[in-house]
Amino acid sequence: MLAQAKAVLKQGRALTPLEQGGVLHALQILIENAIGKAKQWLKASDQPVPVSGYDAFRALVNNKLIALEDLPAWNAVIGLRNRLVHVYMNIDMDQITALLADDKGQFVVRFLLRAGPSNPS
Repeated sequence: MLAQAKAVLKQGRALTPLEQGGVLHALQILIENAIGKAKQWLKASDQPVPVSGYDAFRALVNNKLIALEDLPAWNAVIGLRNRLVHVYMNIDMDQITALLADDKGQFVVRFLLRAGPSNPS
C-alpha cells in the first residue's frame, strides 16, 4: 500500500481521501507490528516486556539489540502511531506524503524483516 501511494505521488497525482486513509492505516499497522516485534524480542531474550512502545525500544537499545542512534527515529514513528490512533482528525497529510516520498519509514520495514533473537526454551 505504501509503495503504491509513493508511486502515485511520484506521478505527480495527489492521493484521494480514500488513498490517504489507506496510507494512514497502513502506517499505523506497520508501526504497531514493529512495536510488537520489539516486545517479542525482549521476551525471547528473557527481558521484562514494557507496556510502552517507547520503553520497548529503549530496552532494545539497553540490551544492544538496536543501536542508540536509531532510538530518535523509533521515538518519532511511535509518536506518529500515537497521533494516528488518538489524534486522527489532525494529521498533516503533507508530512505523511513527504515521509512516503523520502522513504523515511523504510527502516521500520527493514526492522520487521530482520531476524531477531530466538527463545532458547
